[in-house]
Amino acid sequence: MVYIKLILTALFWGGTFIAGRMVSADRPPASVAFLRFAVASVFLLALTLKVERRLPRILPSDIIPIILLGVVGIAAYNICFFKGLQLIEASRASLIIATCPIFITLFSAAIFKEPLSAMRLAGIGLSVIGAMTVISKGHIRQLFSGGVGLGELLILGCVLCWTAYSLIGKPLMPRLSPLTLVTYSSLIGAAGLAVPAVAEGLHRHITDYSAANWAAVVYLAVCGTVIGFVWFYQAIKAIGPARAGLFINFVPVWAIVLAVPLLGEPVTISLLIGAALVITGVCLTNRRK
Repeated sequence: MVYIKLILTALFWGGTFIAGRMVSADRPPASVAFLRFAVASVFLLALTLKVERRLPRILPSDIIPIILLGVVGIAAYNICFFKGLQLIEASRASLIIATCPIFITLFSAAIFKEPLSAMRLAGIGLSVIGAMTVISKGHIRQLFSGGVGLGELLILGCVLCWTAYSLIGKPLMPRLSPLTLVTYSSLIGAAGLAVPAVAEGLHRHITDYSAANWAAVVYLAVCGTVIGFVWFYQAIKAIGPARAGLFINFVPVWAIVLAVPLLGEPVTISLLIGAALVITGVCLTNRRK
């Protein structure tokens, strides 16, 4: 069931790039991110109270890590996510996100002393080249001449935020359930996003949101956050961050499959080459004997 949930999570997250691209086309990033996690927090609180019978107490030593989960993994990630999707295609963004397992593997090795074999190092190299191909649209030398756009850099920021979110939560799981961690981080993230959302004028323009906008927000909240985050953290608890992170590989596959018919995005040669390198590299990085 862990692996089935991870495959479905990848499908839901692939869909978030489509929904995010649609709603961010005419709505500001912090406002959309706040609505996503405000709605998600309501569902998560209700689910936590039903499953746990109460809102679990946290130890004083866990306060700072949980705050970091909300600030880095929720608030910062989603501002970068929705702002980046205003600037680049959903398929391109999803392939940059696909490098997350590489960073998770590297930091897992450094922090949790997980071994790095020659096969894993080769996979990391391939994925880095693939990411560079996608980010630079096939012109890797632009990376060293300032030719990379803000959109690509923002989505790369998402990669770093999600890596931190995956690793910070792991030491807390012996004491707190994945559902509890996601609930607390969502609440903190929504609170942090409220300030920039108000600065964008959300309280004045919320009535302007169309039915399609709200449908995207609800999808992002329920499928992309409540179900996706909880299932991913359950997998981290069960099989570890590096192996769970492998399934982020499937996110760009679903995103590209959905983006071509729904958004009419082009499939370029650099995108295909980058995708092949990233996916091959991540598979090698997470290959076990």
